[in-house]
Amino acid sequence: MSYSKSINANTIQEWIAEKLDADKVREQLINIGCDEPTIAAHLMAFKKLKYAKRQFKGFIFLALGAFIGFISCVLAMINPIPGLYAWILYGLTSIAMFILFMGLYYVFE
Repeated sequence: MSYSKSINANTIQEWIAEKLDADKVREQLINIGCDEPTIAAHLMAFKKLKYAKRQFKGFIFLALGAFIGFISCVLAMINPIPGLYAWILYGLTSIAMFILFMGLYYVFE
């Protein structure tokens, strides 16, 4: 009879560093001899940590895109260099929107 093992955070960090997917993690746990509830708990903790890192990256992109968009808006209203008005209005705003949508992708996927 197999027994329930506690979830080891270091092992989960190693799996993430090795960029393993959930199927390979499941195979490793089966090879160790874990029972089904332990495998489910490990997989849940693995996915939670993996998605938390991805979500944090998304929030960084969202903050960066919002900051660039704000700077673009302020520079378009002030118009300090008239020759760069179109570049600031269309170029910088487009870059900000691209970064924002990339952040949204990371957060919501």
